[in-house]
Amino acid sequence: MTMTSQARSFDKAAASYAANRPSYPPTLLDAVEELVGRPLKGACVADIGAGTGLATALLHARGARVIAVEPGLGMASQFRLRLPHVPLVLGDGNNLPLASESIDILTYAQAWHWTDQRKSVPEALRVLRPGGALALWRNDSDSTVPWIADQDSRLRRLFSAEDNEPDPMARFRGLPPQLGIVTRQMVWTRSVPLDTHLANLASYSDFLVLGKNGTRAFLAAERDLLTEVFPNGTVEEHYVVSLAVAAR
Repeated sequence: MTMTSQARSFDKAAASYAANRPSYPPTLLDAVEELVGRPLKGACVADIGAGTGLATALLHARGARVIAVEPGLGMASQFRLRLPHVPLVLGDGNNLPLASESIDILTYAQAWHWTDQRKSVPEALRVLRPGGALALWRNDSDSTVPWIADQDSRLRRLFSAEDNEPDPMARFRGLPPQLGIVTRQMVWTRSVPLDTHLANLASYSDFLVLGKNGTRAFLAAERDLLTEVFPNGTVEEHYVVSLAVAAR
């Protein structure tokens, strides 16, 4: 299983991804504007790895002139249902289908870690206008919350992952220091039915490549455990959204 094929695994669960994945808090776009040093309204923004359009919709609502870039046909189909009037092209961050020096702000929401930085960094610098900026962000569950820490431990055991302290900024390490990187982290929550929480988990790429039987068994056990934690059936999900902005 290559990283590319794992990234493309989202296509087979695109509808569930669109329905159950969390979006991002309004404070995130406030921070983007602050760190970039300009309003999103009127800016030419390319949202790379746009998926089903979760971040693109927020950028569009802020008044940005957005073009979305997405490699997966299944995800692109869901994007078109959500945002029928926003321009969308097929492509990925390693070979951007965009003209040189044509973009004010290049955004990657939950997508930068799928790129090869040996290719995606030069591509970002190519398409950004002088004074433009690269903005990368992602949601991670807040493992300082006890029930989330317990769930993370179960997930690490399932996928034989190392039992290290979670590092939300790890996905952004290795960016060239000459880009002048600045970072910001914000905590936020959402309350969702237990079924939505479990469906969100099932949309993770690790579960998509694990297979239906393994996923079904884990989620059944997780349902029993979380029913004890949230007897009213509503899960309070806690997130840390990590933002990195690099100026061209």
